[in-house]
Amino acid sequence: MAARFLQIADVAEILNISARAVYALISSGELPAIKVGKSWRIEAEQLEAYIQRGYADTKARVDAGTLQQ
Repeated sequence: MAARFLQIADVAEILNISARAVYALISSGELPAIKVGKSWRIEAEQLEAYIQRGYADTKARVDAGTLQQ
């Protein structure tokens, strides 16, 4: 059974970004998270939803012809 919650380091590795960037996503509200004790946790489903929103945003930009490199 896969873990329901991921640690910051796990999310950073999955997205290939820094832990600081994960904290920024949490602070901005883009990536929902909860604090358990002193540590932040991200539900795997929330991470997947964030990724899917990214794909949808990219597709919308491609369709609109506004995708920039």
